[in-house]
Parts: sequence; structure tokens; C-alpha cells
Amino acid sequence: MESLTIYLIVCPLVFLGGFVDSIAGGGGFISLPAYMMSGLPVHMAIGTNKLSSAMGTSLATYRFAKKGYINLKTAIYCAVCALIGSMMGAKTALLIDDKIFKLIMLVILPITGLYVIFNKSLEKNKKEYDEDDFSYKKTLIIGMIVALFIGFYDGFYGPGTGTFLMIALTSFAHMTLNESAGITKVINLTTNITSLCVFLLNGKVMLSVGLIAGFFGIAGNYVGTNLFTDKGVKIVKPLMIVVLSIFFIKLLFEVV
Repeated sequence: MESLTIYLIVCPLVFLGGFVDSIAGGGGFISLPAYMMSGLPVHMAIGTNKLSSAMGTSLATYRFAKKGYINLKTAIYCAVCALIGSMMGAKTALLIDDKIFKLIMLVILPITGLYVIFNKSLEKNKKEYDEDDFSYKKTLIIGMIVALFIGFYDGFYGPGTGTFLMIALTSFAHMTLNESAGITKVINLTTNITSLCVFLLNGKVMLSVGLIAGFFGIAGNYVGTNLFTDKGVKIVKPLMIVVLSIFFIKLLFEVV
């Protein structure tokens, strides 16, 4: 199963996913399809993607912590909820047959495509939200609920988790932009590691591919961060739509 072809397909696309993620988020919309387009079974693709994603998220979380964007108390409570949600999501995913999972993804992909097309936040490198005051307790409770539900989604499927978290934490929990960015990284790292452990224990991770691809993802993120331009933002949506379209067509042929 582990052939040169897998690396030739996965590594460049995971690099591209890292590049896109650094500009507007949503790099998982490219990286997960990359693993599946290389021929990996659905569960193996999701598990291996968790490994490479966890590598990039670990570095990003460390950088945000150094900048002081992570409120430790909030992060711990949200991380616990994210851990529970992602464990449930990953275990649910493993219960679903490979072909049925592909049928589910045939429904998810068009919805994902519409989200990418109409989501205005993907047109900007930084998101702007109104900041109304909430009590800390209310913000924390809403943040924990968000972590639980999006944690389940990340364990089950995953792409777009960071973007969804940023939008939910700022819009519903009324966190400031910097705080939501930091908590997003903590939640995302927690869900990646938790679901990765579940997939590892079930033998659904290709370690060598995931590790090498992880370094490509980190490199893509680094290049995107340093070469960011407004023109770069404008190509994000077309790139994501092209990859999702190719993936959808491939899945359609496999299922039919």
C-alpha cells in the first residue's frame, strides 16, 4: 500500500493545504482529500491526516502560547470538552463502513463547497467581529459547548475545524479575536491528538506517510505566512474548489 505514488500525491497537496491554512484557514479541505485521492481507505486517510495535522497544530499552538493569547483556565475547560467530543466522533467514524462513509462524504462535499464559496472570512487573512461584553462564566460555558460539538465533528471528519471554531467562539461566546485564536489552537490540538490516538489504537494510521506529510504541511504554513499577499488570499477559494471537485468526482466513480 505504501508506494511512491502516495507520497507524490499527498505531500504536495498537504504542502498546499498548509499554505492555504496560513492565509485563510481551511487547509484540511485539501489535506484530507489528498490522502483519499492517493488510494488510502477512508479510515486510514482520516487517521493519517490527524497525524500530519497534529504536527502543524502543535507548532501553531506553541507560537500562540508564547504570544500570550491562551487563557489557561479557559483552555483547560474547553480542552476537556474537546477531548470528549473528538473521542466520540472518532469512535463513531470507525463504526461506519468504508463505502457508507464515502456516500456520506458525497453529501458533505457539496455542502463544504458551498461553505467555501460563500464564506466571506476566507477572503481575509484576519477576521473582524463585533465584541460585545459577556460575563466570563457565560463565555466559558458557551466555549465549552462549542468545543464539545465541534470536537465531535473534528473526530468524525475534521476539515474546516479551525475556521468553524474561530467563527463560533467569536460570534457565540463573544471572545476577543486574539483569545479565540488561542483557544481555537488548543481545542484543535486536543481534538487532533485525541482522535489520532483512537485511530492509532485501531491501526488506522500510516505513520511514515503522516510524519513526512506533516513536515510538508509545516513548510507550506511557513511559506504562506511569510509570502502572504492580498493576491494570495484571492486564489484560496479557487484552489479549494478545484481540489474538492476532483475529490467529489473520484468518490462518485468509486461509489457508482
